[in-house]
Amino acid sequence: MSTVNPTPSKLIVTDRGQPYEMVAEDRDAILHAIAHYDDSRAASIDALKIVQRRHGWVPDGAISVIGKLLNIPGSDVEGVATFYNRIYRQPVGRHVIAVCDSISCFLMGSDQIYGQLQTKLSIKPGQTTKDGRFTLLPICCLGACDRGPVLMVNDNTHFNISVESLDQLLEQYK
Repeated sequence: MSTVNPTPSKLIVTDRGQPYEMVAEDRDAILHAIAHYDDSRAASIDALKIVQRRHGWVPDGAISVIGKLLNIPGSDVEGVATFYNRIYRQPVGRHVIAVCDSISCFLMGSDQIYGQLQTKLSIKPGQTTKDGRFTLLPICCLGACDRGPVLMVNDNTHFNISVESLDQLLEQYK
């Protein structure tokens, strides 16, 4: 018979959030976004995008600040932030390459594109190049199954990508 010690010998407490001071311009933009909704919770994505636009990603400390502005728990804001794949919770490169890995794009050769990008950029999925230029991420579907393989760089969608076209594509993003 085993027993469980009800009082653990160690209690590990972590505080992911660094202090975060939101600039007035961002606070005002979030308050403006809230005014467009019946429920402030609906402005969560807008608020996260506003902070991300400033930093390129959403720092941990910003989550609770956004929650306070929206009058909702920080955990709800974190849930929204981690659900959406275009909200970045850690620093990313100047250009984020999202390669569609849906079955349609896979059948059209996206795995070769993904592999070639990893080789050319010397990074694995989720990593950023040493110069901070590119971050490589998978994305489940870009909704262009008839024009695959497809990838996105920042907000630009590129269709019918081939291994041969990658150098020219990457050169567009300095």
